[in-house]
Amino acid sequence: MRFALFGNVHHPEKSAVIRRLLTALKRHGAQIAIDQHFYDFLSTLPDNPLHETHYSVFTEMPSCDFALSLGGDGTLLKTASRVRSRQVPIVGVNMGRMGFLADVGADDVEACVDALYEGNYSVDDRALIQVSTNGEHIEGYDCALNDVAILKRDTASMISIRASIDGEHLATYQADGLIVSTPTGSTAYSLSNGGPIITPRTGVFLMTAVAPHSLNIRPIVIPDSATIELTVSSRSHTFLVAIDGRSQSLTEGATLQLRRALYTAKLVRRSGSNYFSSLRQKLMWAADSRL
Repeated sequence: MRFALFGNVHHPEKSAVIRRLLTALKRHGAQIAIDQHFYDFLSTLPDNPLHETHYSVFTEMPSCDFALSLGGDGTLLKTASRVRSRQVPIVGVNMGRMGFLADVGADDVEACVDALYEGNYSVDDRALIQVSTNGEHIEGYDCALNDVAILKRDTASMISIRASIDGEHLATYQADGLIVSTPTGSTAYSLSNGGPIITPRTGVFLMTAVAPHSLNIRPIVIPDSATIELTVSSRSHTFLVAIDGRSQSLTEGATLQLRRALYTAKLVRRSGSNYFSSLRQKLMWAADSRL
């Protein structure tokens, strides 16, 4: 099988884990391709884990059976932005802190590789939000696995966001921003702003205001078949749009259309791994200190 490796370039102490992973892949006769940026980082490590490993280096996403994301959830989101519409299953190896999406622990990399070769896994299809504008160019990848955030920029003043759903006016948010998330992203930025947890594959989008200037504004759930249209005004005449954390500045008056992408992101889950156990263990959801 063919594997494309992506990784976090801020964890030099994890070179031993990467070496163990590469050894496990070699034992199965895997074809290994390494992202150029990650390769450059690994090559600078005193304990270079690439020693005696046969691999190729790529800048454009190659043809492969799996994409391996070595880092945390942020690295997995970046990996998804490189995979795009190719429908390559993504395996997240957690080398960060929580690792809610990247759920393979550093101690389990050999078992994970064995499971892939044995077919002992499942693939979750996760919805993506696609972003377009009325003229301004969106830089880089235009889809989000977690969320799209409209945020104020370079000023203490709030921004005004007029939101419509399928052409019908919903509300004009006076706030620091607005988050539109998938069910996958409901446990990310939206959750920290009071949004609910939504289980994957639910078929909805979630809209959550950031520091709204009204007690009447609450998160709202809408079907992901809808088109969301957002028009922003700001005292600074600019605002930020962040797509899975990748932000750029847009000009006041720009209108954004958000809709479900025509394809999904495919996340690999090993047998025995499930969403609700991750909620309890990693987010300490429903934990009771009395027990």
